Amino acid sequence: MPSVRSVMLALSALILAGAVAAVLYEMKLRPVHERELLPTALAHLELQPAPKSVPSVGFTEANGKRDTLASFRGRYLLLNVWATWCAPCVRELPALATLKERLPGLTVVAVNVGREDAAHTQEFLKEHGAASLAVYLDSDIALLHAFNMQGLPFSLIIDPNGREIARAVGPCEWGTPAAVSYLRSLMAPPHAAS
Repeated sequence: MPSVRSVMLALSALILAGAVAAVLYEMKLRPVHERELLPTALAHLELQPAPKSVPSVGFTEANGKRDTLASFRGRYLLLNVWATWCAPCVRELPALATLKERLPGLTVVAVNVGREDAAHTQEFLKEHGAASLAVYLDSDIALLHAFNMQGLPFSLIIDPNGREIARAVGPCEWGTPAAVSYLRSLMAPPHAAS
């Protein structure tokens, strides 16, 4: 008959093995940029499991020239859709300007979907600490329809091949050091990220 000590050791080993198995089950094998690795500044950012093509939807530059998302191919793009009447959008504008300054490899395109003209939008950006952002307008709300947006602010990160790799519904603290560092790693070539 086994001794009490050997039964206790076997029971302890069984409990430990179960605990390890439970932890491994919860961890699973996750991609490098899994949700838990996101800094809290980017809490609203959702990574796409697989990049998907974005429509070549159009919007207008300050000078009235029509532009599309396709014209930004070949570089990483942060598309941000905002409006002057959206308080979280307005609070996010300076962070977008900071991100543009701190991460020059990322093109930041902030598109106003309100009814303001280019001059009013430019003045609004200046008054709210985001004068460095270019003026883009979408008065016919084509972006809202193309991406079936359910709220503002709405942001997409688009890779150089014109594919959505992440989206955020709600504001992010784009200009924080943690956010900039994370976005820089997201944009790094796969061999450079390891």
